[in-house]
Amino acid sequence: MATLDKATVDKLAEHLENAELEARDVVKITDDYPVMDYEDAYNIQWEIRRRKESRGHRIVGMKMGLTSWAKMAQMGVEQPCYGFLADYFSCESGSAIDTSKLIHPKVEAEIAFVTKAPLRGPGCHVADVFAATEFILPAVEVIDSRYRDFKFDLISVCADNSSSSRFVTGGRRLPVDATDLTTLGVVMEKNGEIVEMSTGAAVLGNPAASVAMLANMLGERGEEIPAGTFIMTGGVTAAVAVEAGDVINVRYHELGSLSMRFV
Repeated sequence: MATLDKATVDKLAEHLENAELEARDVVKITDDYPVMDYEDAYNIQWEIRRRKESRGHRIVGMKMGLTSWAKMAQMGVEQPCYGFLADYFSCESGSAIDTSKLIHPKVEAEIAFVTKAPLRGPGCHVADVFAATEFILPAVEVIDSRYRDFKFDLISVCADNSSSSRFVTGGRRLPVDATDLTTLGVVMEKNGEIVEMSTGAAVLGNPAASVAMLANMLGERGEEIPAGTFIMTGGVTAAVAVEAGDVINVRYHELGSLSMRFV
C-alpha cells in the first residue's frame, strides 16, 4: 500500500535521477521517508523511467538485481529487485567506459535473455520463460548505486532503479536449450587476474527463474515483459569494484567472452 503522494514521488524521482546524471552520491531516501514501502519505491523508479522517456531516451531492456544468495548476503537484503535499462547505458564489448560519469562502479557477470513472445505474471514459471525466449547471450552489468558508500536498504535501491548505470554485451548468442544454464561456467578477470568464478545456478538456481520472477513482479503492477525484450538476469558473480585504468575480461562457457576498460 503506497504511502507517498504523487508530489513526493516526483520530487524523489528527480532527486535520484539528478544524482545519477550528475554522478554524485546521496543518503538513502528511507532515512527521510521511513514509512515508504515497495510500491512507493517502484512508483519512484517508474517516474524516473518516464522522465527519461520524456527527454527522448528509449528503454532498451530490463534487469533483475540481487538474484544470487551471495549477492543478497553481500548487500544485506532478502529478495531480488528489478530495474530498467536506458539506451545510453548500452556499451559494446571492447568499450572504454568513462568513470567520470559514475560514482563508485562495480561489475558483475550476467546471463541475458531476449524474448520472442510476451511474458505476463502472476503464475509465470521457468517453462514459460523457455518457451518465450529467442536466445541467450552474455552480458556484464556495471552497477553504480547513487547511495553513499553503497549503503542502502532494498526499498531505497528499488527506487534508485536498482543501481542500473551501464551494461556491456557481445559474445555469442545461443538458443536457450543449447546449453545447461545451471552449469554454464563464468570466469571474470580484472587486470589479468581471476577475481570471480561461478555458474548459472548462482542466479536463483537457474537464470530463467529470474526472468519468471521479473514477469511476476511486473504483473503486480499490471505490466508485462513484451516480446523482443532484453533482460539481464542478475549477477552470476559477486560485484567487483573498478576504477579508471582497470580492464575486465569475462569468459563464458559456450557464450564467448566480453571485455571492457575503465578510463
